[in-house]
Amino acid sequence: MSFSGRYQLESQEGFVEFMKAIGLPDDLIEKGKDIKSTSEIEQNGDHFKVTVTTGAKVLTNSFTTGQEADIETLTGEKVKAVVTKEGNQLKVVLNRITSITELVDGHTLVNTLTLGSLVYKRISKRVA
Repeated sequence: MSFSGRYQLESQEGFVEFMKAIGLPDDLIEKGKDIKSTSEIEQNGDHFKVTVTTGAKVLTNSFTTGQEADIETLTGEKVKAVVTKEGNQLKVVLNRITSITELVDGHTLVNTLTLGSLVYKRISKRVA
């Protein structure tokens, strides 16, 4: 199953608590909590380009699974990390945050970010 496509955020759980824990300022949390972000994924074999647009903020990361890449985090910091692909899941550890993106069926993308006991879950549906 290919991850390629455009996905619109449908719902999210744990946003405010998670963003506070990673140090995002309250005004950005307040602005961001109701914005429906769009994720665009281009997959070519093991190479991925992921672009997440949230309001005026655009976050783009390109990587090849199994190889070290510079990944930009939610706070804008760039860290070296290795994204692994296991079946229909992409997994990466950025500092203390574990991110698992799973293509549940051909139309639903679930991104789960974990920091200690905090969990931030995003559910997006394919729009194109």
